[in-house]
Amino acid sequence: MKSNEITRRSFLKSLGAGSVVAAGSLMTGCRRAAEAVEDSHKSSSPRPAGSMTYRLNHNSGDSVSILGYGMMRLPTVKGGSARDDSSEIDQEAVNELVDYALEHGVNYFDTSPVYCKGLSERATGIALSRHPRDSYFIATKLSNFSPSTRSREESQKMFEESLRELQTDYVDYLLLHSVGSSMDDLRERFLDNGMLQWLQEQKEKGRIRNLGFSFHGDPAVYDYLLQMHDRGEAHWDFVQIQHNYSDWLNPAGNGKRSEYLYTELERRNIPAVVMEPLLGGRLAKLPKHIMQTLKTQRPDDSVASWAFRFAGTHPGILTVLSGMTYMEHLQDNILTYSPLDPCTEEEQQMLFHMAELLSAYPSIPCTRCQYCMPCPYGLDIPSIFAHYNTCVNEGNIAASASDPDYARARREFLVGYDRSVPRLRQASHCIGCGECLPHCPQQIDIPAQMVRIDTYVESLKQNA
Repeated sequence: MKSNEITRRSFLKSLGAGSVVAAGSLMTGCRRAAEAVEDSHKSSSPRPAGSMTYRLNHNSGDSVSILGYGMMRLPTVKGGSARDDSSEIDQEAVNELVDYALEHGVNYFDTSPVYCKGLSERATGIALSRHPRDSYFIATKLSNFSPSTRSREESQKMFEESLRELQTDYVDYLLLHSVGSSMDDLRERFLDNGMLQWLQEQKEKGRIRNLGFSFHGDPAVYDYLLQMHDRGEAHWDFVQIQHNYSDWLNPAGNGKRSEYLYTELERRNIPAVVMEPLLGGRLAKLPKHIMQTLKTQRPDDSVASWAFRFAGTHPGILTVLSGMTYMEHLQDNILTYSPLDPCTEEEQQMLFHMAELLSAYPSIPCTRCQYCMPCPYGLDIPSIFAHYNTCVNEGNIAASASDPDYARARREFLVGYDRSVPRLRQASHCIGCGECLPHCPQQIDIPAQMVRIDTYVESLKQNA
C-alpha cells in the first residue's frame, strides 16, 4: 500500500483544473441554502490559492492534508445538510465537493456508519471510488453504540459493512468511535468482547492501516487508553480529540481541557486529529462585538478561519476535520490552509481572551452531534439548543420586560423558535425521562436545559 504524497508541483497543476469544478452546477436548492450562509464564514477572497499544508504521520509515512473532510454534513437534494435534513443525499453535489477537495490538496475523508442517518459511508464510497485509491485516505469508525451491535459478531459485521459501503478492501484510519462515556461502556464495546484484539489482528493483515480512537467524555477513560498504549497492550497510531481555542483552557460543560488532551498525545508522539474546531459552529457565529475584534485584526479573513488556524497551529496535529456542506465553506477552509499561517503567541492569547468573553454568555455547549437523537418523545434537541444559542449570540435574549430592547428580542426569539422547531418538537414536550443523558459527549444536563428554555419561552409568552 502506497502512502499519499502530493507535491507542490502536482498540487499547483491540479489547482488550475479545479477552477472548472468550482463553477460546477450544484443543485438549485443547494445554491439557495449556500446564499444564506453566515457572512462570518466567508472571506473576501473568491477562491483558494496556494499550496495545501501537509503533516507527516510518522507511524505510517502518510502525508496528510491539514484540512480533513468530515463527511457528516453532506448536502441533500433540498439544499440542507443530511445531519439535519431527512431528504435524500445529493450525490452529484457530494461528488463535486469531493472532486474539488481532492484537486485542491485535501486527501483525508472522515466518515462513520452512523453519519447522515447511516448513508454517509455509501455516499463517500461512491464519490471517492471515482478516483485512484492511493490518492486519498479513508477514516471510518466502529460505531457500535447500540446494545444490539456490541457483540463481537455484530461489531465485526459493522466493520465488514463499512468496507462494502466504502468500496474498498482496507481502511486507512479506523477509530473506536466516541469512547469516554464510562469505563463500563469501553469494556462492553471493545475490551470484554475481544474487539480491540480483533481490530489489531485486522491491522496486521493490512485491512486497517492506522488504529485509533475518538474521545468524548470522562478523562479517566482517556488516561486508561493511553496507559494501555504505554504498557504495550494497544498501539494508538492516532487519536481524535475535540480541540479549539474555547476548549483549550476553558471547556464548557464537560471538564476536558483540550490543552491536556493534546499535551498527553504530544508527549507520547501520537498524532492528533481534531474534531469540533468550530465548537459546533459557534466559533463561526460569534457575538458581534467579538467578531469585530477579529475582523479588525485580519479584515480579509473569515471569522471561522481564526478557529481553523488555531487548531492547526500545534505541530502534533495531523489533520483538522470540518463538516463542509457547501462549496463556500470548502473554499474558505482550503484558503486558510493553503498554506497554513500559524497563529502567533499574541494571536493565541487574544483568542483565549475571546474564549473568556464567550464563557460569560449563557450558551449551551451543544455541538449538534445528534448522538442524543432520536428523542423518544419527538423533541428536536439539537435544533432547540441551536436556536437558543443563536439568540444568545445575536443579543436576542432579554433580561426582563423592563429591558428597552425587550419587544424586539421577544419577537425575534418566539418567531424564530416556531420557524426553527415545530411546536410538537419544542422543549415544552420534554418529560425529563433522561434517555438522552448517557449519549451526550458534552455531558449537558439536557432535561434541565429543556426546563430552562421552556420556562424562558413561557415568560416571553406571558409578557405579550
